[in-house]
Amino acid sequence: MRSQSLTSASTTLLLCIVLATTGRQHQCHAGWVDPDTPEEFLTATADYAEDTREFELVFSDEFEQDGRSFQDGADPRWTAMDKNDYTNEALHFYRPENVQTTNGVLNISTVLQSNKYKAFDEKKLKYYADAKHIQSGMVQGWNKFCMTGGIIEFSAKLPGDPKVGGLWPALWMLGNLARATYVGSSNFIWPYSYNECDEHNRHSQKISACSKVGHYGMKLGQGRGSPEIDILEAMMGSPEKLPNTNVTRPYFSTSLQIAPGVEEGRPILGKLPKPGHWYEGVQYGSNKTQLNPFFYGVKLEHKPKQFTYQSDAISANTHLSKDFFKHFHKYSVEWEPPNDDGTGGYLKWFLDGKFLYGIKGQNLALTNTEIPSEPMYLLMNTAVASSWGFPKPCPDGCSCKCYECGNPECTCGLPDGFCENFPASFEIEYVRAYQAKDDSKHVLGCSTAKRPTAKYIQGHKKDYSNVEEGQKEPILPIQRGGGYCAKNIDCGYPTKGSCSSMKRCVCEDDFIGPMCLSHAGFDDNPPPVEDLEVDRVLLSPGFTAMLAFAVIAFISFVGLAVVKRRSQQVGRYDQLPSSNDSSRLDKDMIPSMQQQGSGGGSYQQTGAGFNPMGSNEQKTVTYCMIDGRLLDE
Repeated sequence: MRSQSLTSASTTLLLCIVLATTGRQHQCHAGWVDPDTPEEFLTATADYAEDTREFELVFSDEFEQDGRSFQDGADPRWTAMDKNDYTNEALHFYRPENVQTTNGVLNISTVLQSNKYKAFDEKKLKYYADAKHIQSGMVQGWNKFCMTGGIIEFSAKLPGDPKVGGLWPALWMLGNLARATYVGSSNFIWPYSYNECDEHNRHSQKISACSKVGHYGMKLGQGRGSPEIDILEAMMGSPEKLPNTNVTRPYFSTSLQIAPGVEEGRPILGKLPKPGHWYEGVQYGSNKTQLNPFFYGVKLEHKPKQFTYQSDAISANTHLSKDFFKHFHKYSVEWEPPNDDGTGGYLKWFLDGKFLYGIKGQNLALTNTEIPSEPMYLLMNTAVASSWGFPKPCPDGCSCKCYECGNPECTCGLPDGFCENFPASFEIEYVRAYQAKDDSKHVLGCSTAKRPTAKYIQGHKKDYSNVEEGQKEPILPIQRGGGYCAKNIDCGYPTKGSCSSMKRCVCEDDFIGPMCLSHAGFDDNPPPVEDLEVDRVLLSPGFTAMLAFAVIAFISFVGLAVVKRRSQQVGRYDQLPSSNDSSRLDKDMIPSMQQQGSGGGSYQQTGAGFNPMGSNEQKTVTYCMIDGRLLDE
């Protein structure tokens, strides 16, 4: 795409050394910087005119090296999904082969391809074989590269025909406590950004400020979650007038998704909010960007009802011309985290350096939520979902139960021109992230001192793993060489690696992956390893005395029970359960097993889109189980 830059990781490090010799104090990062990043982009200034700080590049991927692979264990920055997507009424299946570097860009391709997978029937409580007929790609930096605060920018060219609905390209960020498409990790976590203790929300927020127990490295009395920052979600389709907005399709949304949300007097989808019932004071750059009236968030219902909670999407739409589908444009967000007490902070979105939309911490006073302070990772994907750009409500005489191209029974539920819109390529030219020098609120790492995540993830590995396919670890260690090669050039010779006599790639020091084609990435100043101290409990003197008395009473009770049990043991050796007793035992066990099994198929729909001409009903997701891990211990 661009001429190969002569800069390298050593050049970046040299720049750090040169700056240090000037006597200027700063924090310099080079571990995540792609050596192909041109030197002129190693520093930056904010597009927000009032921010006069100097920013340094802390992460970049230029995608200059063709042939990189992103399957699990292949790349230090990204993991390409190889699984079904259960969220948002998804019609696609993610495969790593749909994400490749070609001609100096990252290419996420979406094609017509059938995939069978194991689905779970929540009513019958059993797995069954199902199939999806669209194959696409997602790469995510979960638990690899994360940042708190800074500037994030993508240069991208959008996929498909701008007048044809159905494709859902997205560039976004998510808190590291939730892993996108792994619904077990997001239940009661997404998209909380809330640090207050109140009885109304304590049950639905898994890591609540009300908690007196600091399990898995969580700090006592600190609410945690996984907010979402959407830098781009593009909606294509026919350009007719839409209700209550001057923005027409195609457009893209920029959003902050948080919880808890507004519960009383919520705006009706497709209509503007009533004064005092939505977030006020948000900023718009021009009349080309307006409030998004087609998605205000989702209600996540659980039984019993105290586990139900509302999420909010504070969102704006901006019209897209045909040029965004033909050429690269820069999409960026400037994120300033709040103060330690949760006040302040802001998010400001820009398109090609021009201000679009902004949210300040004070704008969130309606729900006492906060600008995100969680370590967040980057995601790039193209989804296809019946909730995004498909005919809503379902056309008369159409069941809208199948969405397979080539199947006559499905045609009525598809957008016009949908099947002719494949294959489609979402191309990303580069990703770059900057942080302000010497600013303690701008932090690198997925598990930071103020917002640790490592012990929690380790203690809930199944929630972050594809257990249906037997995955035991969320992500694999990055492979260093070992890929099959026929000649040196297959391994990036002469700078990255070489092909051994055994026809296997051998990597140079700064490169990694099975074919040695990825530049190694790492945190320059990793946070200290989280200790394994026993979780502490906030105890008052009176409670301590009560606890001591209870312990003594419990030991006495156990001692008496043991003595009594031993006196009866001899007589019990000869007693076997009767046939009636065995039958009763089996009947008691069966309902218990079914109840445990019912928790396996509860899927969270994160950030589902609303079709502008569709129903005005509030989006609701219903659950019928209680996760025992939510209860205070």
